[in-house]
Order: sequence, then C-alpha cells, then structure tokens
Amino acid sequence: MRHLPGGTFRMGSDNFYPEEAPSRQVRVDPFWIDETPVTNADFARFVEATGYRTLAETAPDPRDYPGMDPAMANAGSLLFQRTRGPVDLMDYSQWWTFSFGTDWRHPHGPGTTIVGLEDHPVVHVAFPDAEAYAKWAGKLLPTEAEWEFAARGGLDNSEYAWGDELAPGGKMLANYWQGAFPYGNTLEDGYERTSPVKSYPANGFDLYDMIGNVWEWTTDWYAQPRIERKAKGSCCVPANPRGGTKRESLDPAMPHTPIPRKVLKGGSHLCAANYCQRYRPAARHAQAIDSSTSHIGFRCIVRGD
Repeated sequence: MRHLPGGTFRMGSDNFYPEEAPSRQVRVDPFWIDETPVTNADFARFVEATGYRTLAETAPDPRDYPGMDPAMANAGSLLFQRTRGPVDLMDYSQWWTFSFGTDWRHPHGPGTTIVGLEDHPVVHVAFPDAEAYAKWAGKLLPTEAEWEFAARGGLDNSEYAWGDELAPGGKMLANYWQGAFPYGNTLEDGYERTSPVKSYPANGFDLYDMIGNVWEWTTDWYAQPRIERKAKGSCCVPANPRGGTKRESLDPAMPHTPIPRKVLKGGSHLCAANYCQRYRPAARHAQAIDSSTSHIGFRCIVRGD
C-alpha cells in the first residue's frame, strides 16, 4: 500500500459528462491505498482462506427479481463480446450478454481460466464481493473523493491522471479502447481485455492502473454531486465528502426492482473516444450492487497515518 497525506483538491469536471459537474474544491484526510487493483492471485488467497462464493457463482433467487424469466435463474455474470461491425451505441445489449458459468475463475466465459492471468485485476466481482474481501484483509473500500484524490496523483484539476493530453506523443499510458467501439479495437496499447497490473507507468503517488483496465468500486451511494454549503463565516472547504443516500441511488427506470447503486471510478479497457471517455479521475458511473461484469474490479484503503 502507499500512504497519501490527504489534502485539498478540485473534484469533478465541468468539461465532459454532466454527472461529473460541478468541479468543486474538497479535502480528504490521510489514508493508505493499495498500489494496484486486487489481482486474481490476491482474490484466490481470500477464497482459499474463507471458502467465499461470489454473487456470480450463486444462482439468483427469482423472488428478488419480480418478473424475472425463470430460465435466467442460473449463476453467471455480464460478459463483453465485440460486435462484428457498427451498432447503435445506445443499445448496450449489442455487446453485453449475461453469460452462465462466467465468474472470477472463468473471466472470459465458461471453460476459460485465470491461469496466466494471476497478475490481472480480478473481475466479475459485485459490490458485496469487494466488501467481503476488504473486511477479510482488514481494509475498507474508498469513498469516491478518496479514490479521485488518489487517481489525480497530485495533479490538481488535470483532465487525466498524467496531465491534459490523453496520449502524449502517441504514448499509451493506460489500458483503454483504441479505435471504434465496440468492434474496431486497434490494440495500440497491446491488450484486448484486462492487462497485468503495473503494465503502465505509475501516477504521481506511485499508484498503478488508477485509469483504465477495470472500473473500481467505491463505497459511496450514487447521486448527483452536491455543493456542501459552508457554515457562515467559515473559510474551510468541505472535508471527506460522501455520496448520496441509498434511496437516492435507486434507478427510477426500475421501480419494481429497487436495487441500489454505488459509484464506480476510473474507466476500463472498454472506454473509447467514440463511446465512453471515462478514462479520467473525475469520471463516475452508477452500478447496481448486485451486478458483476468482465470490466469491474476494486482496490482497498486503510484510513489514517
């Protein structure tokens, strides 16, 4: 783990997606953070020690999902599949499929393994899975503010974790999608899916893979950013801001299946210039806590000096 001294920084961005705005000044206290995302090898040690089974390895109960097709009541996870050509980018079902038998041990579908991928980030972990690992390790999941402070690496208000240019001099500094998503990955960074941790340079805090590779869970409930009002006469910026409430995080489009959502940070190997420019510290995404995918992982923190 790396120790970060905490401090004041500008959180969010006014230049990209609405859910990141407004850019605002906040402060976080000191904390320790994992140098890399939790890897398959790390997660395997946890499972071996505890016998833990992830949500993707457990068949869903139809009673928890009103209207669910009984045929879908099988263990599995969401798996990305490249399309053969251009598709409607508003229809994510074109490239995501719920794959039975896909989980952290079988990251690319049934029959695949993590052999040779031990140093890749673990994927197909839902929020409760990440939380269980953190508890076992004596750690916590970061807040959105802590995660973003760490990702910026001391570059306050820069668009990327390394400055304001995505690929300075044509150099790939993170694992993201080059070319036209979701079919034309030119693989300029060398990777079709996840990459081994530490494949790219560390940021200013000596942290790896804060951008791209896999999205990372935070402990904050998803809500639109809010400006915390200072007390009258106060000169201080808000300290250790938190997200919304569990109720605020619910998706209004799913009133009959009220599954709360947490904030994901950092983007992934599927973020592309033509679809999802979320390979940035300020970027954020709402994810249902019971959902796992082939592009979501996590890292942990310990608060204090």
